[in-house]
Amino acid sequence: MSSYDPLDIRGQERAKADTDERIRLTRDNEEADLKWLMSSKRGRRIIWRFLDRAGVFLLSFNTNAMTMAFAEGKRNEGLRLLAQIHALCPELYPVMVKEQAHDNRNADDGSRNDH
Repeated sequence: MSSYDPLDIRGQERAKADTDERIRLTRDNEEADLKWLMSSKRGRRIIWRFLDRAGVFLLSFNTNAMTMAFAEGKRNEGLRLLAQIHALCPELYPVMVKEQAHDNRNADDGSRNDH
């Protein structure tokens, strides 16, 4: 038997407050994790690879509707991450782009970048 009482307004308010607090803590942890990841060069490389694989910097058009829908879903998740970066640590995005441009400057000549 359920212990839910529809007339217990204070109990419902406490339950909502608990739920809201859990949501806030989860969001704060996610934000802190992203800031921590973006604070190091290694973390920025991981984020860049994720954004690249998500297709954030590519068009997702395809003549097959299901393929295009799948690509748009991946891209949407990448755009969500990009929006978080711009909201939480916008000063690190240009650093990440500059590092990628620097690391890939010789990518077309067949040389290796092992750093």
